[in-house]
Amino acid sequence: MTAATTTMDSGYGHLRRLGLLRHSLVLARRSLAKTSRNPGAVINGVVTPALFLVLFLYLFGGAVAGSTRAYLQYLFPGIMVMGAGLAGLLSTGVAITIDMKKGVFDRFRSLPIGRSAPLLGSLLADVVRYSAAVAVLFGIGYLLGFRAQAGLLHALAAAALAIGFGFCLSWLTVLLAALAKDENAVLAFSFFAFLPLQLGTSLAAPAETLPGWLRAWTQVNPVTHVMDASRALLTGAPTGDSLALSLAWSAGLLVVLCPLAVLAYSRRQ
Repeated sequence: MTAATTTMDSGYGHLRRLGLLRHSLVLARRSLAKTSRNPGAVINGVVTPALFLVLFLYLFGGAVAGSTRAYLQYLFPGIMVMGAGLAGLLSTGVAITIDMKKGVFDRFRSLPIGRSAPLLGSLLADVVRYSAAVAVLFGIGYLLGFRAQAGLLHALAAAALAIGFGFCLSWLTVLLAALAKDENAVLAFSFFAFLPLQLGTSLAAPAETLPGWLRAWTQVNPVTHVMDASRALLTGAPTGDSLALSLAWSAGLLVVLCPLAVLAYSRRQ
């Protein structure tokens, strides 16, 4: 009897997980349909990293690396990580907050779906947007002269690492959206999180060249580890401990932020 009950519970849990995934994919498709009618967020997510790439390349290329071509090989992986999620920090939570204010998520609550499905659906749609942004960045980088020296598989691995980290970190803005009731507050918090996470890294120059106080922050900033790991994968250099640290940070952010975001959303009135 106990074995049969355990088997039934296991089967029920499996069906619930499949249902959650199916509902999340349906809601992700809804979010992408909204994007097709209002592509401003996607354009912003693509244009912002591209502008950073061009500006940093021609402003600092000669001073940091001696030539723009050499600097592009260093700069591009960091910009890719930026385009694969960090730029989305400024829009993900805002879009969810607006939907909550309009009552869209209240209608989702009345449906026989998992509580986390609306949140997960929004982020799965973001993964598609991040992937599109990374693809466009690779195209721009190729035109500027960037080459993935380690081959296609390593380039795909670097892109997957950046996109996966962006997905995990985006739960931070989902949590903010569930706690705040105004999109301006979410945008302000996201912006202040974006600046130190993005600029306090090895994005524009190696951490060893930074002043002591900034180098200390850079070395503990998880975004630095992701940039360094992506850079190593794209250039064929040894990843050292940056890859393991990137994966550990991604897993830690997901395990901590996802349950907190779902709990805050469940308690939101």
